[in-house]
Amino acid sequence: MKSIIFPSVAAVLFFASCGNNALDEKKEKIRKSQEEAQERQADEELLKKAQGIFKALPGDASDELHVLSEEKVNLGYHLYYDTRLSLTGNNSCNSCHDLSKYGVDNLPTSPGDAGKNGDRNSPTVLNAALHTMQFWDGRAKDVEEQAGMPILNPVEMAIPSKDFLVKKLKGVKEYVSMFSAAFPNESDPLTYANIQNAIAAFERKLITPSRFDNFMNGDLTALNKQEKNGLKLFMETGCTTCHNGALLGGNMFQKFGIGIDYRSLTHSVKNDDGRMAVTKVETDKDIFKVPSLRNVEKTAPYFHDGSVASLEKSIEIMAKAELGKELKKEEVMDLVAFLSTLTGTVPAQYTKAPEGIILK
Repeated sequence: MKSIIFPSVAAVLFFASCGNNALDEKKEKIRKSQEEAQERQADEELLKKAQGIFKALPGDASDELHVLSEEKVNLGYHLYYDTRLSLTGNNSCNSCHDLSKYGVDNLPTSPGDAGKNGDRNSPTVLNAALHTMQFWDGRAKDVEEQAGMPILNPVEMAIPSKDFLVKKLKGVKEYVSMFSAAFPNESDPLTYANIQNAIAAFERKLITPSRFDNFMNGDLTALNKQEKNGLKLFMETGCTTCHNGALLGGNMFQKFGIGIDYRSLTHSVKNDDGRMAVTKVETDKDIFKVPSLRNVEKTAPYFHDGSVASLEKSIEIMAKAELGKELKKEEVMDLVAFLSTLTGTVPAQYTKAPEGIILK
């Protein structure tokens, strides 16, 4: 009898064990399903909050006043890379706003046509057409106005007058044809205003959507867990007071250093009073345009004077200077992870100079 009983008991134990395993697996599946549902709900809530603060980038920066034709954009593309726009032929727009380097030159300040450096860091040209003002002090209202200023600046491109450049370009027969094609309804299309308009038309195409835009458009998987933690922290810490909208900045002025002199944090070598240099109003001292954070991980060094090389350090400085907060190391790294999702792709066809008539 014993030889019969023991196998039966073993069989019962075996099936009981299998039953327990199946039950455990079922419980584990339920637990995972519940966790996934909770995570999805949290992600959906995060997205909803983000959509109330930010926006996805548009395809380009055209509007009713700035209609982009293929001819106008192509002309601007050529002008952007052409060193004829500087007095001695040393510089083009791309020299300081290198499209193969995310629209910057990664220098604190940029050397001009004669080799002398400017006073402020060259901001990226990418997505700049969507800003509500141009330059660190906001002295230009749009990229059309901005495009003409560096050309005549004695330190930057040093062209002595508008007429000087117009005459110079009219001596290039290909440009005469290109301006006629770009501005077909004008009897004298090669003007300084149209040089500005063409360069600006090209810049209005330099829009760089990123993984963050995929998230903003509803793809909850576009960001990983750390990046989502960084986004949540970015919103909860107070960064969105200034860095909001489609560009996460670029739409307002703000004092750099609220309750503290920013120079004590950045160790800036040169003094810069910010917008006060334009307005001559004392209350505008240390006020600058809030920069966009699009592609920020690629556009070092940071701040108006390029005084800080590290993104991590710049985050720590901004927390202290603007929010009066000390961030933990893991918080800084979460913010860095989130900011990396703002890195887009520069239109590949524009990262090198066009072939043909331009001087490089």
